[in-house]
Amino acid sequence: MPAKSKAQQKAAGAALSAKRGETNKSDLKGAARSMYESMSEEELEEFASGSRKGKPEHVPDS
Repeated sequence: MPAKSKAQQKAAGAALSAKRGETNKSDLKGAARSMYESMSEEELEEFASGSRKGKPEHVPDS
């Protein structure tokens, strides 16, 4: 399930970086911290992958 917005992709990328030990978990905020705690590395990789072209910056809550 790929991200629906650029913001989701960026948050997933930050969480993935922390999962891999490339950045500190304490640097994560908001959605990235939540994703770090609730998703596996494989899920984060799938969520962060793909092109950002054509995606909106944010998706409104539904």
